[in-house]
Amino acid sequence: MREILGRRRKFQLRRGGRSALLDAALQCATEWHWPVLPGVGLRSGGRTAKGAQPALRGARQTRPCGCPDPDCAVPGAHPFDPGLLAATTDARMVRWWWTNRPDAPVVLATGGKAPCAVSLPAVAGAQALAELDRTGVAVGPVVATPTRWTLLVAPYSLPELGELLYAQDLVPSSLRFHGEGGYVVLPPSETGAGKVRWERPPAARVSAKRSGAPWLPDVATVVDALVEASAGAPGGGSRLAF
Repeated sequence: MREILGRRRKFQLRRGGRSALLDAALQCATEWHWPVLPGVGLRSGGRTAKGAQPALRGARQTRPCGCPDPDCAVPGAHPFDPGLLAATTDARMVRWWWTNRPDAPVVLATGGKAPCAVSLPAVAGAQALAELDRTGVAVGPVVATPTRWTLLVAPYSLPELGELLYAQDLVPSSLRFHGEGGYVVLPPSETGAGKVRWERPPAARVSAKRSGAPWLPDVATVVDALVEASAGAPGGGSRLAF
């Protein structure tokens, strides 16, 4: 009998009970106590990358963002409905969201008691990690897309961050800080920039406060290397690559 692949995939998903994205969201929310919510995701179909000729072989096809903005700068990689304030660690809410939208990206709401983050262009990120490794500075989880790398760090306050940046001679505009009111898309999400993956996966720890929550470094221990790597990137690290 001829196999109908589409139907088989749906059956396996129902039989397994959960998608990889739901598993990731539940781990963040229930094991690590990180507030999450579904991202807007991508629409079906595709369009040729701006400036490319459709007839040329290898022209990159991109799927448009699920939000109403046809020129969205971060397709699929941001909250929309629900909004960021809906982020939660409640397992029932997380299951409901990803049961209804199994392909939705996993978005971490940063700041507060949740991790904060620092992101930079991918090339600069690789250089920064190499330098941190060389100098023996411990690094926590690192999220990677084809265009940007994001280092998760312990929660920081705006005054603390301001003092650290004030001490720098130059802070490249390509270096971004994700604190209170910010967000980061986590693996194994798919966005317009490509697949989101762990360059450095979270390492579990056991503590009296948060059993099993990944260890996170203080931002002060990594910011110098990130600023230097971003400033040394092509164009001085001034170009914003999403």
